[in-house]
Amino acid sequence: MSVRSYFIFFLGAVLFLSSCSTKKKVLSSNTHSSNGSVLTDASSARGKTFSGSRLDNYADLLNVSAKKLNPHLYSFIDDWMGIPHRMGGQTKSGVDCSGFVNLLYIEVYKGNLPRTSRDMEGIVKRKKVDKLEEGDLVFFSFGRNGIDHVGVYLHNNKFVHVSTRKGVIISDLSDSWYAKTFVDAGSPNI
Repeated sequence: MSVRSYFIFFLGAVLFLSSCSTKKKVLSSNTHSSNGSVLTDASSARGKTFSGSRLDNYADLLNVSAKKLNPHLYSFIDDWMGIPHRMGGQTKSGVDCSGFVNLLYIEVYKGNLPRTSRDMEGIVKRKKVDKLEEGDLVFFSFGRNGIDHVGVYLHNNKFVHVSTRKGVIISDLSDSWYAKTFVDAGSPNI
């Protein structure tokens, strides 16, 4: 391979990793299986079976009472679960991380956010992870370009976001990949 080929390969890898991406494997290949499971790559969900209503399944995954969940938020998440990643996308044929968060905020919280994850990070009131609440934003950096990924915090270190490999999915901030790339979090000032 020539130096130019290595450079092109390296540049392609950097661009891929600097987009809204994750490297985790997903437990389920379906968004919802016949038993109603939700799409997640959270290590704490390994071996868990979901057999209740959709909201009860989310409550079980998040280890909270269904009464603590915003039904409108989880209905939105459920509707988008598994939609594939597409850079710059904001439709059900494909969506990127900031596009998904924008759509979620418009629909669920009736607020507008900046279009990019980097700009979103600039309008949050920062919080420590142990103070995060449902609907707060969590930010990651997968490369050297600063903030390049965003998700929405749910409960007990879980967040919803768009993975380049599995689409809209629920993950865990405590899992190693997310823990090492996590940068910031907070409530958006909208």
